[in-house]
Amino acid sequence: MLKNYLKIAWRNLLKNKTFSFINILGLALGMARSLLIILWVQDEVRMDRFHANDKRLFSVMENQHYSGVINTFPATPGVLAENIVKDIPEIELASQVLWEEEPVLMVGNNFDNEKGRYVQGDFLNMFSFELAQGDANTALKRPDGIIISQKLADKYFKGADPIGKTIRVDNKDDVIVTGVLKPIPEASSMKFEFLMSYDRWLKSNAWAKEWGNNGPRCVVLLSKNASLEKVNAKIRGYIKTKNKGSNVDLFLINYGESYLYSNWEAGKQNGGRIEYVRMFTVVAIFILVIACINFMNLATARSVKRAKEVGLRKVVGAYRTSLVGQFMGESVLITFLSLLFALAIVIGLLPSFNTLTEKRLYVDFLDPVIWLWLIGLTLITGIIAGSYPALFMSSLNPVTILKGALKFKPNATYFRQGLVVFQFGLSILLILAMIVIYRQISYIQNKNLGFARENLLYLPDIETGMSENFTSFKQALENEPGIKSVSHSQASPLEVGSSTMGVSWPGKDTTQQLLFSVNPAGYDLIKTMGVKLLDGRDFSPSFGTDTSNYLINEAAAKKIGYKDPVGKELTMWGKKGKIIGLMKNFHIGSLHVPIEPLILSLQPAKSSWGVALIRTEAGQTETAIKNIEKLYKRYNPGVPFKYHFADEEFGRQYKAENVVSKLANYFAFLAIFISCLGLFGLAAFTAEQRTKEIGVRKVLGASVTNLVGMLSADFVKLVGIAAVIAFPLAWYFMKSWLEKYAYRIDIEWWFFVVAGIAALIIALVTVSFQAIKAALMNPVKSLKSD
Repeated sequence: MLKNYLKIAWRNLLKNKTFSFINILGLALGMARSLLIILWVQDEVRMDRFHANDKRLFSVMENQHYSGVINTFPATPGVLAENIVKDIPEIELASQVLWEEEPVLMVGNNFDNEKGRYVQGDFLNMFSFELAQGDANTALKRPDGIIISQKLADKYFKGADPIGKTIRVDNKDDVIVTGVLKPIPEASSMKFEFLMSYDRWLKSNAWAKEWGNNGPRCVVLLSKNASLEKVNAKIRGYIKTKNKGSNVDLFLINYGESYLYSNWEAGKQNGGRIEYVRMFTVVAIFILVIACINFMNLATARSVKRAKEVGLRKVVGAYRTSLVGQFMGESVLITFLSLLFALAIVIGLLPSFNTLTEKRLYVDFLDPVIWLWLIGLTLITGIIAGSYPALFMSSLNPVTILKGALKFKPNATYFRQGLVVFQFGLSILLILAMIVIYRQISYIQNKNLGFARENLLYLPDIETGMSENFTSFKQALENEPGIKSVSHSQASPLEVGSSTMGVSWPGKDTTQQLLFSVNPAGYDLIKTMGVKLLDGRDFSPSFGTDTSNYLINEAAAKKIGYKDPVGKELTMWGKKGKIIGLMKNFHIGSLHVPIEPLILSLQPAKSSWGVALIRTEAGQTETAIKNIEKLYKRYNPGVPFKYHFADEEFGRQYKAENVVSKLANYFAFLAIFISCLGLFGLAAFTAEQRTKEIGVRKVLGASVTNLVGMLSADFVKLVGIAAVIAFPLAWYFMKSWLEKYAYRIDIEWWFFVVAGIAALIIALVTVSFQAIKAALMNPVKSLKSD
């Protein structure tokens, strides 16, 4: 029986090559896109889940309360781990984990900036990062130890055994190699080329020892029988036991979950990358459904030509179940062939898809999970796509069929038209999403940030060897061609810097806890960044008291309550001074959040650390970079010369949005293309159903134009209905997406006009082929049976 079904299915495929090709192509494209998304989603969901202690591994989070406002951060006091593991019995192990650092590592004359982390001794006992050499229990216990990757071992020791060898860090201290890492799994969001002792870092960063300061991340391992709810209850007010004036509450979030659930608002989880996982999962399902609808319409369009086959089979005794089995078998066969094409498409597109998403996805045919996905996708797609045609064809009355009077009930017609409306509704929704996302990304990339990001570059990590010579370096640079101005600051132009509540002024309400962003900076920062000064002046060497004075932005003046702030008193961290300048608001962080109140303090050049900012002359950037490199090597020998352009770094902040924008374009195009195949099928079906009507109209004098208009009118109506349904849905979803940005575009009326007209033109172009073909048909042929 099965062999017979497959034989008939194969013969029908060969007999109707054009329709078979369109069917297979539509399903293959839908399945290929769904497979790509499945691979991406699978990779996202697996991220950070490979650790053996996954269910017991937690990140410590802080809820900081500021006069009714809750801000949530993963930053903690730098001495939290060593204390909390002693005070909370349910916490078995704890480690501070520093943000990614890029110190200069040197072995002999070979040196470079390397990316790594400072962690505490039990880090490797908590996480499943394995060593190729060394003992995980002791490798991080000594303060002068360093664990390096195999890549660094090959780079600095040229194949020799690195264990026990010395590496110089930042041209200051020597550390001893105590271990070599195995490759970091791709499923890890935490990447590093080395691990060094956090305690060594803590000795030179006294601020991190204070309970009122936050920075390093803390990760804990709970004991096997510990209750998360009870631990959270215990640690909630833990910081207050160390610092009575603290406004911080602690809580734990599973480390593996924190990758997907990274956004917090008012102390509650508010999405993160999980939103993209959900969105792309829904898109994958929709595209597959569109492809299945396309199959249904095409199969139905061919039903007239297969009706006599069904009638004869019923007359000779075929049961309806056997007919359903036959048509479902054909559907599964077509789906299987589509899967083969889809796999070929996926393998061909994966390199480009990986480049776009910055992943290393691949189809692992040895993974049983992949085979379950493929088998499940084939069966589900085949059953969904073939269900309606199978039930419809098997329900035909053989007497009616063999009399040649096959007519379709209105309900069947409405169902097929509803499928087309659904297809084009999704297509219009995706077109609108494409327009809105593109416009928002363009708005972000072209928005006036309040400072001139063009021709502005910065050198990271000037504390390594230049802090003592920065004034001389600055003066030498400003005398070089192509250099307009030079300054320095603790944070880069696109970062907020640190934050503090330690700000006071006369008349401040002492019951309020207000947070301000702080960025210690050097002379000429305003000039170098191109920030507009609304009142007052910049820091100047001519005023020795400027070491106690401040510049503030409009947001800070508003929060303080000063209408004319210049000359008014301000105290920060116990240092009383005056506000000497009011800056126009400029963006120092993500456009997802409003501009924060900012205070600039003067950082003496001799104690400078952070970044050097350099404004180059327009059109002379190449010359300027050569001059910067020459002087950098003179004043900072033994340190690699590296620089970043502010506008390029700004673009990288919105990498995820750019990826979403590009994927939205691809998805919209694919959905439209597959929808057009479905519309082509319905147009073919309609033309076959109305063949005699068209013949009669031609005999009575109807022109080709009239007939094309008549056949196209119904489809224009379907697109119109699809637009009416899609417009409010698109507006709702896009409005919700835009609300994640503090600075965003408005959803304008012409977005909907463009999407509707685009869908209409695409539909008319698709239908016109079948409409013209039917209108040009010889009426003699269409009427000869009557």
